[in-house]
Amino acid sequence: MTNYFSIQYFRVVKSPFAILKKIPLFMRLSILMLFVSIGLVFAENSYSQSTLLSLDIKNQTVQNVLDEIEKQSEFHFFYNNKQVNTSRIVSIKSSNKNVFSILNELFKGTDIRYSVMEKSIILSPDKTNAEKQQTGKKITGTVTDLNGEPIIGANVSIKGTTIGTITDVDGKYTIMDAPENAILLVSFVGMETQSIPVGNQSTITIALEEAAIGLTEVVAIGYGTAKKATVTGSVTSIKGDKIIKAPVTNASNALVGHLPGLSSSQKSGEPGNDASTINIRGVNTIGNNSALVVVDGIPGRSLERIDPASIENITVLKDASAAIYGSQAANGVILITTKRGKQGKPEITINLNQGFNQPTRVPQMANAAEYATMLNEIDQYRGSKPRYTPEQIQKFSDGSDPWSYPNTDWFDEVLKNWSSQNYMNASLSGGSEKWKYYLSIGTKYQDGYYKNSATNYKQHDFRSNIDGKISKYVKLKVDIAGRIEDKNYPTRGAGNIFRMLMRGKPIYPGYWPNGTPGPDLEYGDNPVVVSTDATGYDRDKRYVFNSNLKLDIDIPWVEGLSLSGSASFDKDFRFRKRFETPWYLYSWDGVSYDENNEPILLKGKKGFEDPRLQEWMEDNQTILLNGIINYSKNIGVHGIKAMVGIESRMGKGDLFDAYRRYFISTSIDELFAGGDKDKTNNGSSFENARLNYFGRINYNYNEKYLFEFVWRFDGSYIFPAEGRYGFFPGISVGWRLSEEKFWKERLSFIENFKLRASWGQTGNDRIDEWQYLSSYAFNNNGYTYIFGNDQENKLLSEKRIPNRNVTWEVANQSNIGFEAYFLDNKLSLETDFFLNKRSNILWQRNASVPTSTGLTLPKENIGKVTNKGFEFSLGYKNQIQQLKYNITFNGGYAKNKITYWDEAPGRPAYQQSTGKSIPSDPSNVDSDLYYETIGIFRDQAAIDAYPHWPGARPGDIIFKDVNEDGIIDANDRVRNDKTNIPRFTGGLNISLSYRQFDLSILFQGATGAVRYIRTESGEVGNFLKDFYDNRWTEENPDATGPRTFTDASEYWRNYDNTYFLHKTDYIRLKNIEFGYNLPLKANRKIGIQNLRFYISGYNLLTFSPDLKDFDPESSQINGQSYPVQRVINGGLTLTF
Repeated sequence: MTNYFSIQYFRVVKSPFAILKKIPLFMRLSILMLFVSIGLVFAENSYSQSTLLSLDIKNQTVQNVLDEIEKQSEFHFFYNNKQVNTSRIVSIKSSNKNVFSILNELFKGTDIRYSVMEKSIILSPDKTNAEKQQTGKKITGTVTDLNGEPIIGANVSIKGTTIGTITDVDGKYTIMDAPENAILLVSFVGMETQSIPVGNQSTITIALEEAAIGLTEVVAIGYGTAKKATVTGSVTSIKGDKIIKAPVTNASNALVGHLPGLSSSQKSGEPGNDASTINIRGVNTIGNNSALVVVDGIPGRSLERIDPASIENITVLKDASAAIYGSQAANGVILITTKRGKQGKPEITINLNQGFNQPTRVPQMANAAEYATMLNEIDQYRGSKPRYTPEQIQKFSDGSDPWSYPNTDWFDEVLKNWSSQNYMNASLSGGSEKWKYYLSIGTKYQDGYYKNSATNYKQHDFRSNIDGKISKYVKLKVDIAGRIEDKNYPTRGAGNIFRMLMRGKPIYPGYWPNGTPGPDLEYGDNPVVVSTDATGYDRDKRYVFNSNLKLDIDIPWVEGLSLSGSASFDKDFRFRKRFETPWYLYSWDGVSYDENNEPILLKGKKGFEDPRLQEWMEDNQTILLNGIINYSKNIGVHGIKAMVGIESRMGKGDLFDAYRRYFISTSIDELFAGGDKDKTNNGSSFENARLNYFGRINYNYNEKYLFEFVWRFDGSYIFPAEGRYGFFPGISVGWRLSEEKFWKERLSFIENFKLRASWGQTGNDRIDEWQYLSSYAFNNNGYTYIFGNDQENKLLSEKRIPNRNVTWEVANQSNIGFEAYFLDNKLSLETDFFLNKRSNILWQRNASVPTSTGLTLPKENIGKVTNKGFEFSLGYKNQIQQLKYNITFNGGYAKNKITYWDEAPGRPAYQQSTGKSIPSDPSNVDSDLYYETIGIFRDQAAIDAYPHWPGARPGDIIFKDVNEDGIIDANDRVRNDKTNIPRFTGGLNISLSYRQFDLSILFQGATGAVRYIRTESGEVGNFLKDFYDNRWTEENPDATGPRTFTDASEYWRNYDNTYFLHKTDYIRLKNIEFGYNLPLKANRKIGIQNLRFYISGYNLLTFSPDLKDFDPESSQINGQSYPVQRVINGGLTLTF
């Protein structure tokens, strides 16, 4: 059946075989398909040698003739149906004639001419005849895409008239007889329509850009694609050209703020360890909440390390639509589609940029004079003599004696102002009708924040996506991708380094005034040294190889039936080498000087007495095989699609490590050079396997009433044989009310409106392996037992009691939503409401069963969680002359609660976790219990007037007597219902373009999370400047903050309380990019398609009113983590 697609008066007629189905092949049909393929290849060779057509048509329309030509061939016709009369009645008879002979006969005696480019045929009126009748203005020009490539068959018309044409094979057009004050309308399938006032112009070149996802957009779904207008699930997408606007080295950091329902937080900016934690629709379970990532149909591949330039689009499945992925899709699915070649001449694109990064925030710490003042206050509260005199404090302040009274800003001493990062990608794409290719290489580099940094990350990428048309009915895809990840760190981790930066006392020097490294702060850690390679190195290299071979076959003798088979082979090797060497720091006793009156520094060896080396090696492999049968049929207004498939996934890996010490020199960092004493080695391996059956049935009535049923029958090695398989169904329906007559008559201002609803079940097998088996392990405590007289063996003990009933965690997901388009589709609104109920969550009965029983119980499927919320996306796009703009505001809210798990009996309601949000740390359920604070004790009278902790004194924090029993104790702790996960995440996207200039801005924010701040301060480390400014003193009894303390010496430091609990609500300028495209004429002069320059920024501004010293996305309670990065960046994109 012939399919038609029209925009305004432009019509494209497509044959039934033009849109190929991407359906994998049943493995059990491999041999049969091979023979079918061979037969079809020979059939295609015969066809290609004879492109002749036979027609016998009597008294039918021209349209019917064109349909028959398309049915017999692979030609496609492009024309304006207001210029080409296709209702004219004709008769034509031909036998084994080519298309040129047939068209000459068909349009003989008319003013219609045709031009052929490969298999595209453009019909248009003869310009010569039109020019003879011209009375108005003549307008000519070219229509291209943003890369300068001509667009064939674009519709060009005069607004409000029937005057129009379509572009030829070179993208050129001619409009005859244009009236005064004409407005040119230019449109093409998948492109944004442009409206251009003609004015006094006679030659107008128009560059069209791709349209944002709309009703005609094709989006990825599980094991296939679908038109957005007919999708019944909650699906959201983003194009790759938006992702690449963020100047980040980790693709997972570029998604937040773009996709409603997707929330993410970047906990660290450390090169190589800077991935975002991504949640879809919040937190749905006590266990693993990670989404399933699928790259080009292969699950389990990396989102984080994929080259952003190779991404075509990313789609997120959020509801029952994810059920087709079964046991690993309970937390949603992220589908990544990479770029592929297109028919046309070779196109080379080069993207280069150079950036500089720094922490978004560095905490402001007390200076030396302030710190010394607070140390004196600690002495005062102890009843001791102050350790510093006012004169000494003055010396800390004025810098008059830097040897004895330094004033060190440790962050400034260790961190650079800006650190370098850069990125390069080059791609080659193009192809013929038979073969299409996309080749890409890329490299990226990110340096650490430290001066003389030993921290950096390098990555090199390669991708090759090849599409081959073996015959008319057989297509082949061969995808190969690889990358090298190279992580380099000092032997002291970022946590240790930033711990010392936070604790670094400003009264100690990082470097002595003569440039020599300063003294030891603790455990040999002086961050100016341990952040460099002076302590050795920790190098981590990973080599990743991904491949996929896919065969698609259309069965010609059964219309709509197609088969497909896919085989992927993924391999990665990891080599880590950690060489730890001693380092040296220098101390001064404060009184010893040499003959030149210079302080005598004592060199001290730190770290280890001797070098030591440890190496790790990993070899991991995954093989996936799948096959699918797909059937599609349109019967009048009824559309039917069916798919059934099978998939097998097998993985295995080997791990080995070895260790040696007593190296006589640091010059040879190889295992053979180490001593034989205390050397060790270890090794292990693993295997896993899954077997899945799945399917989908779609029905639509005139694309108005929509129905979909998906299912998956999953088998997982995680569970015992008798319960290894689980069935996960999903059902969704849709109703396009805007296609109803009553809607068009009464609500026509809403051009498109679709109501949809879904329910589905997914599983979760992301739990510890072998729960159903007794687990034994060798003891590593040095104890052994003896066989015979001299055979020494390790002790073996049981580590886990089995649970033979362990089974799937089950997610029941319900969703209802609508999509609406207004004002000629310029205004769009999409909203979803969801309710997720999770059951059979694996958890231990470790609360109701006391530890005094001596029992270590296995985990059981006892947990239940409910999560509900909403999402929305509101967008508006328009054009004011040459200024085009697009504004989208999106957001998602999700709140969960535990409906059942093991709860300790007898607790007051305000401390119970059941009925409250999942704790920040479910394994430590009491981590969200806090004493509520209601102020600071101003003086002794205030203490005497209210229940207080024993030993309370003026300046201490007041704990609320929650149960009003006159005693402050553990029964006054209250469970805080907010955790470290935001409940609402949103984004405001603004895109502007004017002539050659473009600007994109993303504001992103989140609310509803909290973070506890507990710095190691006092005699063990420095204080935040904010604490110094707001602390209680005898001179300032009405201060908002407590008195000076030393680490955990006070009750309000030992016990979590709401004074130190901060909201992490924030709004930030997440991303901004300003670009300039060289004019088309200039590009042509220098022989290129396009040249674009741009500058961009990432995390440039952040507003979080209740958290000022730390980034709101980071998670460490003490600030001892590598900060999130701010980036400024500039680059160019060259296409030729």
